[in-house]
Amino acid sequence: MNQLDLNNRAVVITGGARGIGYAVAQRALRSGASVALWDIDGERLERSRAELSELGQVSTEIVELTQEESVAAATQNTIEQHGSIDVLINSAGITGGNGTTWELAPEVWRRVIDVNLVGTYLTCRAIVPQMLKQGYGRIVNISSVAGKEGNPNASHYSASKAGMIGLTKSLAKELATRNILVNAVTPAAAKTEILASMTQQHIDYMLSKIPMNRLLEPDEAASLILWLSSEDCAFSTGAVFDLSGGRTTY
Repeated sequence: MNQLDLNNRAVVITGGARGIGYAVAQRALRSGASVALWDIDGERLERSRAELSELGQVSTEIVELTQEESVAAATQNTIEQHGSIDVLINSAGITGGNGTTWELAPEVWRRVIDVNLVGTYLTCRAIVPQMLKQGYGRIVNISSVAGKEGNPNASHYSASKAGMIGLTKSLAKELATRNILVNAVTPAAAKTEILASMTQQHIDYMLSKIPMNRLLEPDEAASLILWLSSEDCAFSTGAVFDLSGGRTTY
């Protein structure tokens, strides 16, 4: 696995205790970064911190991403422990299960939007001022192929991920002259624990749409995400990068 130059960079990863976020943390540490894992699951955070600390400096924050005060406190604690926040990876997300739009309960629909979209907005809102102060930053939002195409029986998830793409484009244009680049990636279904919240029928549907006929590996996602997090990414902002095995080629 190739290493990227992330020496002396501090990387915040929401949802970093598992899945794609965890894979990103592993590779970031191997590339010289320090890492702050933000997650709602304190027990899993501690286990992940213990595992990842063998690779470098790791801090953890139990964060409710939908609450402004929780995000603000985590931001301040992270700056105190790492000295800066150079990279933000918005990887936290929930699916909310599957169902037709008219069958999904309003509270479930709202919760998915709140965690996936509002949570991303709140982390950007809290961390961008620090990046502006530093004169440097990289933000990568983990959207989904569902945000480009709209998966049936997942309108809440699809809408939240489409919103992340729109947020990425707006924020990137606001920061384009400030040396802070904002991009999104759109993974297809990946081999992570999030599959457990989906029906087998929905998983089969997603797999049937992937020309490579397999699921995304978290390490594959980490490779692209961390290139977008590095100084090597210098002239791409407001862009959406495909991670769908050929499903979306636009």
